[in-house]
Amino acid sequence: MLETLAIRNLAVVEAVDVYFYPGFHVLTGETGAGKSIVIDALGLIAGGRGSADSIRYGCEKAEMEALFSLPDSHPVWDTLERLGIRAQKEEHLIIRRELTAQGKSTSRVNGQMVNLSMLREIGEQLVNIHGQHEHQNLLKAERHLGLLDTYGEEIIGPLKSVYQERYSEFAKVEKELRELQESSQKGYQMLDLYRFQLEEISAASLKTGEDALLSEERVKLSHSEKMMESVSSAYELLYDRQGLESIGNVISKLEDAVRYDEKGLKPILEQLQSSYYQLEDAAFQLRDYREDIEFNPERLEDIENRLDLISGLRRKYGDSIEQILEYYDQIYRETDLLENKDEYLEKLTLKRDGLLSVLMEAAKRLSEARQQCAGDLAGQVEGELKDLQMERTSLQVKLETLEDPRGIEYQDRRIRLTRQGIDSAEFMISPNPGEPLRPLGKIASGGELSRIMLAMKSIFARHDAIPVLIFDEVDTGVSGRAAQSIADKLYKLSSTCQVFSITHLPQVACMADHQYLIRKKVEDGRTMTEVESLSEDGRVMELARMLGGVEITEKTLHHAQEMLNLAEASKAAAS
Repeated sequence: MLETLAIRNLAVVEAVDVYFYPGFHVLTGETGAGKSIVIDALGLIAGGRGSADSIRYGCEKAEMEALFSLPDSHPVWDTLERLGIRAQKEEHLIIRRELTAQGKSTSRVNGQMVNLSMLREIGEQLVNIHGQHEHQNLLKAERHLGLLDTYGEEIIGPLKSVYQERYSEFAKVEKELRELQESSQKGYQMLDLYRFQLEEISAASLKTGEDALLSEERVKLSHSEKMMESVSSAYELLYDRQGLESIGNVISKLEDAVRYDEKGLKPILEQLQSSYYQLEDAAFQLRDYREDIEFNPERLEDIENRLDLISGLRRKYGDSIEQILEYYDQIYRETDLLENKDEYLEKLTLKRDGLLSVLMEAAKRLSEARQQCAGDLAGQVEGELKDLQMERTSLQVKLETLEDPRGIEYQDRRIRLTRQGIDSAEFMISPNPGEPLRPLGKIASGGELSRIMLAMKSIFARHDAIPVLIFDEVDTGVSGRAAQSIADKLYKLSSTCQVFSITHLPQVACMADHQYLIRKKVEDGRTMTEVESLSEDGRVMELARMLGGVEITEKTLHHAQEMLNLAEASKAAAS
């Protein structure tokens, strides 16, 4: 769960530290007080995109830090290990995010820097934020298949993975076949050029790295006379002109003297003896090297010609011998394809048809699994909607095969294959008995959409391991019994995860285990937002404000206290 959240210089928040607990939390306050800033901070912690505009005016950066405590079995630990982030399961998980006025973003997990994509991958396993935009997503039929797959992950997931693997294989061969079929007259015009280039490169018999070796040999041959002169002089100075003989005489003198002072002279004598043997060996090596120095103008000319040939090929086909040989392999394959197009077409067509058969079998199994899960999901959503005062609502997940006149022909039908399968899904709803099922986007009101989304979130929460679920005004557009049913549902949902809700409804606020008041204040001419964890008396006052508005009377206070008492009794009965 989320234990603490620290916010510095975000929007109108100067400094806020909030502590959270298990259960159901609500954030309340006047419109414009800054309730959504807390949610925005958690969104940034979870990898959401930030902006320099979010930083408090006059500040250089905004900072957010969240501390999570998670069970050893939570999947985020495996994600952290895979990403190379050091973490101990028995310790807290700390995520820190900074935004600078220059538009830069820095993220750290347990003190280790991560990029935004890594942070997002981690955050998606920790925090799920439901805002108003998700209402719009629920209206988009193209999103419904993903929701169905999320619900049926245990059954659908493995089959979908198999299908996508087959799809990748098929798509690759299909692309090769299409490109080969579309090879035009221009390709055949290039054939003569390719043949010439293949012959030219092949005739050169290039070897990787030979140009470097030839350049090195050319340097030696070009300066062989200078090398002979220098090496001979060095040898003569060292060996023939008493260089070693002088050192030998020095050693003889010291060998006589060492008898009188062995302790002082013996180390020097040994050093000279060692140097003598090393110099003697060096002299012999110089002599041998001198004998191997080659004067070969013909070989030098051959090298020059070979390097000129390689240079010419580099100008045409690549910056190095490796690139030239890579180009050779490329045009060899293209030439082979052009010369044997019909044979390759036949092979690719047979391979493609075989892969299509396997792919369609995988697609069929995936569709069958989705059909099974569609019925289960519809039944569960209807059950949840009954708890949300929509007991007469019928919901169906309409699953159809994607047909396309330009699609893949299979069993006398033309089907559109996508990476997600061959299915389309759409939620159909009938709010009242006797009415036909119609697309969700054409019939549901704002209040109905809120409850349908809450019903789905309640179901999905039982299938994933996300510990923090946040609802940003999920109760918009509802009142009365519907509002109370949403409050009951949010409270029940908090038994499986930590639930947060921004709300303006007292029916929702009174069901919370913990309530936080978000308010603005002006200090030294600056506006700032503060967050207060409300006591029992504070909750009564805040609920009275939500009930009565500006003027709080004894009657509204009594009503607020009564609502809290009834909520506690309801929660006790549900436990």
